[in-house]
This record gives sequence, C-alpha cells and structure tokens, in this order.
Amino acid sequence: MAPDRLAGLADAGVSIWLDDLTRAHLVSGHLRRLVDDCHVVGVTTNPTIFAASLARPEPYDPQIRELAADGVTVGDAVRRLMVGDVQQACDLFREVWEATGGVDGRVSLEVDPALAGNSEATVVDAVSLVRAVGRPNLSVKIPATRAGLPAITEALALGVDVNVTLIFSVERYRAVMAAYLAGLERALDNGTPLSGIHSVASFFVSRVDVEVDERLDKIGSDDALALRGMAGVANSRLAYQAFRDTFTGPRWERLQAAGARVQRPLWASTGVKNPAYPDTKYVSELALPGTVNTMPEATLKAFADHGSLRGTDDAQATAGDWRRPRRSSTRWLPRASISPRS
Repeated sequence: MAPDRLAGLADAGVSIWLDDLTRAHLVSGHLRRLVDDCHVVGVTTNPTIFAASLARPEPYDPQIRELAADGVTVGDAVRRLMVGDVQQACDLFREVWEATGGVDGRVSLEVDPALAGNSEATVVDAVSLVRAVGRPNLSVKIPATRAGLPAITEALALGVDVNVTLIFSVERYRAVMAAYLAGLERALDNGTPLSGIHSVASFFVSRVDVEVDERLDKIGSDDALALRGMAGVANSRLAYQAFRDTFTGPRWERLQAAGARVQRPLWASTGVKNPAYPDTKYVSELALPGTVNTMPEATLKAFADHGSLRGTDDAQATAGDWRRPRRSSTRWLPRASISPRS
C-alpha cells in the first residue's frame, strides 16, 4: 500500500489548508473529497483566487441574474458572491471546526484591500464580514501593514478571529504577534472569553526567494549563487523561532491561564515559483509542529505523490543542518541590498 504522505504531514503537527476556493469545487463535491481524502482542514482565499473563480461564471449564473434583477451594484454583487462561497465552505468545514475545538476547520476571507492604509475602516469591514458570513468558523484576513497592526488589535479585542496576512519579515512578524497579545489583553479586560478567539499569522515564503534570488543573480559570485533558494526557508525558520520565543514567559502565561491560544504561524505562498526547485520544497522544509501550511492544490497533490519530511522536531527547527544556511543567508542579504529587517 502506498504511504499516506499527507497523513504523515498532519501527524507531524502541521495543519493542511487549501489555498483555493471556487464555487465549482463546492458544487461538484471536489472540495469535500479533498477534505475526506487529503486531510485538508481549512481554506484560505484572496481577491486573486475569487477573480479566477468568477472567470468561470456558470455556477454563479443563477445568483448573478437575481442580483442584476435587484439592481445591485457590481461591487456589492461581487461581495455577495464571495460571501456565498465562504458560507458554503464554512458549512463544509463545520464538522472539522467542532472536532478540533475551533483550531482548524476555518475559512479565511479578506477585508477590502483598498482599506489597507485605514485602520478604522479595516475594523469596520472586518466586523461587516463577520456579520455577513454569519458562521463561527470564519477568519477575517487583515494585512500586516502599519495601519493593519492597530486594526488587528482592535478586531481581536472585539472577538473577531483574524488571519494576519502579507507578512514577509521577522521584524514585522514580531509586531504582528505583539498586536495579537495586545488584542487578547484588551479582550480579557472587556470580559471576552479568550478561548473562543483564534488567529494565524500568514508568513510568505516563495515570494521571498523570488526577490532574493533575483538579487543574488545580480551579484553573480559563486558564494551568492550557492544561496539561491535558501532565503525563503531560512527567513521562515527565523520566524518560527520568534514564534517560540514570544509564546512563553509571564505575559503569555497570564493570557494562557485565561484560556488564550497561541497565534499559529501559517506558511503562505508555498507553491514554488522557480521550476528548478522541488515542487514540495516549502512543505517538506517547513514541516514544523504547531504550524499551518496553506498550499495550492497542485502542491497538495505533489506532496501526496512524492513529498517527504525534512526535520519536523523542534530541535532541528533551530539547529543541525539549518544553522549553516540560516547564518549564510542572513550574512549575504545586506550585500544583496536586502535588509532582513524590511
């Protein structure tokens, strides 16, 4: 019997989420099969994913005709279509959500990207999405912009489950975790039960390699070229260490005693962009306990077919084979005009 590699990934402490959502997959039962057969326990979405789904309009036609007859504006119509998809997905994952105590079984829907520079409007939109979807397993995606950080704290204080997105640097990730802790403290002061608040922090991987590799290519030395494809994983493992450092000590222990849950790291952008790299690279090399990996279906299927795990215990996350590339990568970044703090 062929090994169930995705089961092995889940057993290593990684929650497998799908970075895709289409109404066609909801209607056909395809998403249900991924849940049943591929250990998928959550879904993330973004405006690009919805645009691709809407480009195949057949499943939406009946609702589109109704909206047109009601004179709904294009913007409102698109929002209602997205909300409808997310509601169906939330219902599909409701059983997983209940079985995991709300940790998994989550579906993410992003606030309006046009509001990324406006904290107050972002919070208003987040609350509006919660009301529109009306499902307890919704996570609202808020970008980790400067304006997004106070919005994250405010939304959490109101009891909104937040998926913080677009995190690229460890420094910004630390700020995101600080915003999370501040939100929990405000929720606690407000009398909101902390056990019902969940959050993940989406740390982007492959896009870092795309940017760093381009700069390493411009340097062109043998030492620089030898580091191609390392920065994304090294950066993510530094983030994992920051995660471990943050969720310890008196401040966290006080919140934990009140029922708080850690804000799990979620590895995003895990489909490889460079075909020269293994197609399961950002799954195999980031199979760290207590994390989420949201992946395109192609990456999910690739791992199911031939994926392997590379160092899934905490010790290997911060030692052994990973120390050398981590030091080398961060040492070379400034010479490539890349700040590890940016």
